[in-house]
Amino acid sequence: MQGILRAASRARPLAAFPRHSNRLGFGARSQIFRTLVTKRYTSDHEAVVFDDSTGIGTISITDHAQSVLGDVVFVELTTPGTEVSQGDSIGAVESVKAASDIYAPVSGTIEEINEVLASQPGLLNKSAEDKGWLCKIKLSDPSQMDSLLTAEAYKASCES
Repeated sequence: MQGILRAASRARPLAAFPRHSNRLGFGARSQIFRTLVTKRYTSDHEAVVFDDSTGIGTISITDHAQSVLGDVVFVELTTPGTEVSQGDSIGAVESVKAASDIYAPVSGTIEEINEVLASQPGLLNKSAEDKGWLCKIKLSDPSQMDSLLTAEAYKASCES
């Protein structure tokens, strides 16, 4: 312990270090990029995780929805390239208990669908809001995120 303290006392003061260190060779100034990732919910139990740096929203059903549905046996999704408006049907989920439509929580263009769900629909039960994501939408109006429910508001709506 004393060795660490002695070494620290011999260290150069902060003023001795250059103000804009360029050890990585990326230029004299460093740039900081900030990405805001927002997760919101619908009252129909869809969730969207929006990344403002890409403009992409990843759509899933909520864990609450998958638990109410029961064992999911089939997932049908709209094809990539399809333009959707907020509230449009973007697919359906069938379980041993019931079938349910999935609605777009935001407007935009479907960029990608989770192809794994075609062969492994039960992934929705195992990881509904993570590995069981449904599709990715390039939002045409990111301000629509503001009209969706926060985590607290969604939880309150499920409890009532």
